[in-house]
Amino acid sequence: MKFTKPATNNPIDRMQVVGKPLDRIDGALKTTGLAPYAYEQHKAAPNAAYGYVVGSAIAKGRIVSMDITAARRAPGVIAVVNAENAGTLAKGNFNTAKLLGGPEIQHYHQAIALVVAETFEQARAAASLVKVEYAKEQGAYDLAKAKDAATIPEKHDPVSKAGDFEKGFAAAPVKIDLTYTTPDQSHAMMEPHASIASWDGDKVTVWTSNQMIAWGKKDLAKTLGIPADKVRLVSPYIGGGFGGKLFLRSEALLAALGARAAQRPVKVALQRALIMNNTTHRPATIQRIRLGANREGRITAISHESWSGDLPDGAPEPATQQTRLLYRGADRLTQLKLAKLDLPEANAMRAPGEAPGMMALEVAIDEMAEKLKMDPVTFRVINDTTVDPEKPGRKFSARRYVNCLRTGADKFGWKERKAKPASVRDGRWLVGMGVASAFRNNIVMTSAARVRLETDGSVTVETDMTDIGTGSYTIIAQTAAEMLGLPVERVKVLLGDSDYPVSAGSGGQWGANSSTAGVYAACVKLREQIAQKAGLDAAKAEFTGGSVNVGGKAVDLKQVASGGAITAEDKIEFGDLDKKWQQSTFGAHFVEVGVDVDTAEIRIRRMLAVCAAGRILNPKTARSQVIGAMTMGVGGAIMEELAVDKRIGFFVNHDLAGYEVPVHADIPHQEVIFIDETDAYSSPMKAKGVGELGLCGVGAAVANAIYNATGVRVRDYPVTLDKLLKEMPDVA
Repeated sequence: MKFTKPATNNPIDRMQVVGKPLDRIDGALKTTGLAPYAYEQHKAAPNAAYGYVVGSAIAKGRIVSMDITAARRAPGVIAVVNAENAGTLAKGNFNTAKLLGGPEIQHYHQAIALVVAETFEQARAAASLVKVEYAKEQGAYDLAKAKDAATIPEKHDPVSKAGDFEKGFAAAPVKIDLTYTTPDQSHAMMEPHASIASWDGDKVTVWTSNQMIAWGKKDLAKTLGIPADKVRLVSPYIGGGFGGKLFLRSEALLAALGARAAQRPVKVALQRALIMNNTTHRPATIQRIRLGANREGRITAISHESWSGDLPDGAPEPATQQTRLLYRGADRLTQLKLAKLDLPEANAMRAPGEAPGMMALEVAIDEMAEKLKMDPVTFRVINDTTVDPEKPGRKFSARRYVNCLRTGADKFGWKERKAKPASVRDGRWLVGMGVASAFRNNIVMTSAARVRLETDGSVTVETDMTDIGTGSYTIIAQTAAEMLGLPVERVKVLLGDSDYPVSAGSGGQWGANSSTAGVYAACVKLREQIAQKAGLDAAKAEFTGGSVNVGGKAVDLKQVASGGAITAEDKIEFGDLDKKWQQSTFGAHFVEVGVDVDTAEIRIRRMLAVCAAGRILNPKTARSQVIGAMTMGVGGAIMEELAVDKRIGFFVNHDLAGYEVPVHADIPHQEVIFIDETDAYSSPMKAKGVGELGLCGVGAAVANAIYNATGVRVRDYPVTLDKLLKEMPDVA
């Protein structure tokens, strides 16, 4: 099915099941421990041996020699796999470094060997016996030092212009020119990267934790040099991903190599100390923002330049995306530059681009508002635009940004905010409020599904879509139930298997809208087949109460399928829809903080997110996504930072003890409001994504609140107490 215009007579619009705040249908399995995650597929792969990954002890150089003799002789050891005995391996489509290193070393903790043994303890002990001699080379590990040598990449749409920024900025009566920095960050998901692999002849099955099944299957086939139809990936449950599991990672490849060498199933989980350096991370950025405005507060010139680093063949962090679309201004310039760094691979982390980009832009907007002596909410409202500022002929499919700001300001009590910093005190706490816009582009992806009406009148849905804790099982069941007039209890959803039709997968905030639209397409085809078999006019058929009805004649679905199950498969395709309409999601974040007057300790007091993201398919699961994103935003604002050892090139705090993330006590009160919106141009579901929108802007709202509380402006994230203490006001 090709989606080109708003659907008419759309069964989804009945909203009998879709749009309801249903509990997650996989919730009971997860809360009782019965949902088998990747490392727990004992029944699927019995008698599995254990693999332990050896990571490189240097960041750049070569392996001169690797002695695995002692490891091979250790108790319980079955095999030791390294680059010398693994056979020819290609580099995958989405990696900037090889997943099995050697002899060349491209980053610290790059996997260089796998020790396979009967038990985990034996594998770990034997891994310590692998002796490696390196020839170390000096690498580049400091973005600030590498910044001047950064280049504009040929790909990734790095530069955009409209009007004449330099001329417009020079002529603006009010202007700012400021620089902000964001640090390297880790996904820090609860479930580690884990896989179990088993070979059956020349075909390998990998039970893994992966967000994009089709991508992973193709990448593993390419890396191993075998046909894609010889690879099966299975990932029914994922314990968090945040983009860190979008791509094939070393543990999946090494599990496959280990299983081939051991001639039995092998399970591998990256030890936590390896995850931060071995897998991908969000790269640090240096961002320069220049704004010019007239004295009435209208932005006339806007520029956003960003520098980030990655390995050769990498990509820049697209931190300027939102600046191209969020605010008015005729004279515009955005630019990305990429520095070559020998740190671990930089890649997508929840809301890549907008998350760090909004942390800079939305503080700069506040700083300009203050210079103009304008309220920050008012300043944002008057600089709204209804068209793409770079392409004025292209309108937004839906844009309720101002509604979000005004609704949030009213609900949060923004009128009580004191504009003068350090004006409000509650005992030992200086109290401040902050606001920031939320923005994330809406991406749609081709997505397919197979639906089957069973002989008992129930429906089974099969698609390789994944559930990373987002509620995919539930909203897909709601979609099929709505389309076929069934209670959600009579819909069975099977996900995360490459034997199923290829879906959008979980990433980029595109998963919910695109995957349910794919299920919608398959259900449209199934409805036609059911009506035809029942002898009814498919164009007039209505599906309610477990029956198909036309003109008062009702046929029970169980009766229609009495002769055998009826199966339909289809996919949703969006064509050039994104060229006709600019599709984005919008919101506003409001935060109140307290800052200790003596220690500069920061406490979040309350948070509010207001989101306009199309039709909300399940308000309960959507709210869960947003409050999780808000929490992640707090981490980015005041805690999270991968500390780089700039001498030898690695992330020092590579575990959950040294890499700090928020806990329950850090987030006392959160509220989420969804603006009533249906986007008829987004998909037949009229929905959009929301799970990353909830993160975009949070860091800036926190930073703006801290400034309002203290009068101290920190432009170097995270905003930690040491950066506040030296400038705290004397308000004793």
